Amino acid sequence: MNVAAPATPIPATELPSANKADNRPGYIGFAAAFLFGHGTAALSKGADPVLSLPAWVPLTLLGVGIVTGLVLIMKAGARAGRGADRSEQLAEKLVGTSWVTGFVALALAITGVATAFDLPELQDVLWPAGSVLVVGLINLAEGAVRRNTLHYGLGTWLTLIASASLFLDTPGVYGVLAVAGGAGYLVAAALEPRRLAA
Repeated sequence: MNVAAPATPIPATELPSANKADNRPGYIGFAAAFLFGHGTAALSKGADPVLSLPAWVPLTLLGVGIVTGLVLIMKAGARAGRGADRSEQLAEKLVGTSWVTGFVALALAITGVATAFDLPELQDVLWPAGSVLVVGLINLAEGAVRRNTLHYGLGTWLTLIASASLFLDTPGVYGVLAVAGGAGYLVAAALEPRRLAA
């Protein structure tokens, strides 16, 4: 059986505008959040902590890094998204609202599990691991929508390390997120120029 070649070539589809965003500053902000926020939590939790820190210190370091990373990523996306068509704008809005959906669902799941089993201490591991799991899954979706394989790969990495960290004790969960999560963002930042040049 012979297959005839198409009479007209199939046009290459243009990459989404958001795929042209330089995410390096945002990735570095998130790397700092993971390394310093989760890192200080890993060192200050458990039966015999390495550091004696108030609970607000790791949370503040994590929060500052996450807010910085989010602002930088959103600015880069807004710059790259100028002139995007309606279909692309809708896709970005849908992916954007998944952040709210994901974290509301996570809050309900963690509260439900901790309450149903009367184990409030579970929240100390479920919140950090669950948050990184949600972030990883949303990065997977963003990578797919934007056809950004680097972002998709980062999402895959975050999803897997977040889930695997739950095999460890509380300091271990934070340690895995700090080292493996922070390293994942640093690798993504290092590879971003190559992706943009392609």
